[in-house]
Amino acid sequence: MLETTIAAIRPADEAAMAAARELHGRLTKPAGSLGALEELSVRLAGLAGACPPPLPEPAAVAIFAGDHGVHAQGVSPWPQEVTGQMIGNFLAGGAVVNAFARQAGASVTVVDVGVATPLPTDPAVLDPAVLDPAVLDPAVPRLVVASVRRGTRDLTVTAALTRDEALAAVQTGIRIADELIDAGAGILLTGDMGIGNTTPAAALIAAFTGADALDATGRGTGVDDPTYAHKVAVVRAALARHRPDPADPLGVLAAVGGLEHAALAGLILGAAARRTPVLLDGVIAVSAALAAAAFAPDAVSAMVAGHRSAEPGATVALRHLGLDPLIDLGLRLGEGTGALLALPVVTGAVRVLHEVATFDSAGVAEK
Repeated sequence: MLETTIAAIRPADEAAMAAARELHGRLTKPAGSLGALEELSVRLAGLAGACPPPLPEPAAVAIFAGDHGVHAQGVSPWPQEVTGQMIGNFLAGGAVVNAFARQAGASVTVVDVGVATPLPTDPAVLDPAVLDPAVLDPAVPRLVVASVRRGTRDLTVTAALTRDEALAAVQTGIRIADELIDAGAGILLTGDMGIGNTTPAAALIAAFTGADALDATGRGTGVDDPTYAHKVAVVRAALARHRPDPADPLGVLAAVGGLEHAALAGLILGAAARRTPVLLDGVIAVSAALAAAAFAPDAVSAMVAGHRSAEPGATVALRHLGLDPLIDLGLRLGEGTGALLALPVVTGAVRVLHEVATFDSAGVAEK
C-alpha cells in the first residue's frame, strides 16, 4: 500500500498554476493585493490540476491518538491515562477541537492507533452502528479502533517501534485518508492526541532537518525549566543512540517516532496521492509532514501549514518544508485546533477564484 501510494504522488500541475496566476491578474483587485492568499490558491490549483481548484469542503479532521514509552522518562507532568480520557472527551464533543469543528462544519474522526490505557467502554461511544451512519457527519464524532500496539517503547532504551509496526501505522493513515476522501471530504485536517508526544516530535524534527535537539524541542504542555532541560537531554540521547538516517523515513519513524506521527505521515501521503489538500496543525503534524516529504518530496504540494505552533521545532520543520503558516496565535494545544482556525482562510483563497468578477465581466476599468 505504501509503495503504490507514493507512486501515485505527482508534482504540481504547472499549467493549472499558470492559469490561476493569469486569472488573478484579471480579477477586480490590484495584482497581488491578497498577498499570501493568491499564492495559496495557485498552489491548490496546481495540486488539483484545475483552475479554479475545487472548494476545500467538506472538511474532515482526523485525530490520531497514541501513547509513548518515553513518558517513563518524566518528559511530561500529565499522566498517560489522559490520552484515553481525552478520546472520551472528543467523542462526547467536549474538547476544544469539537467546538472549533462545529464552528467550521467539519467532521471529527478519532483513530486509536496506539493508546496504552483502556478506552471508554460506553456502548453509545463504541458501537459502530451509532458512530458510523455518516462518515462526514459534523454532529457525530467517530471512533476508529486501529491499534498497532498499546503505546511505543521507550526510545531512550530501544527503538520506539519495529519497522513493521511503523509501516502498519503509516498504512492506517493512508486508509483513513482514502476513507474520508471516498466519503466526499474536500480537505483533510490533521489532529493528534498523546501525552508525551512532543518528545518524539522533537526527535523526528531533529532527525529530518539536522537541527540541534535544543532547537527542535519545546515545552509541550508547559513544563518547568528542569523538566525542559531533561526533555532536551532525552531527545539528544535518543538521537545519539539510534542515529536515524533521514534518507530512510520508515526507519526514522520506527527509531524515534510515535504511532500517531507515523499515521499522520500516512494521512498526508494518502491525501497527496488523491490530490486533496491536507491542512497541517501544530508540531506533531509538521514532524509527520517531514516524514511524508522524505517518503515523497512531491507530497509537499498537498500540504498547507495552518498555523505556527509555539513549539520551536514547528518553525524549524516548516522552514525545512518551505511552508509559511497562515496564522500565528501562539497555539500549542494540538488536536487539530490550529488547522480548524485556519480553514476559513484556505476556503477564502479558493473562493476568490470561483466568485470574484474579472475586469471585463464587471465592466471595471483597469489601470
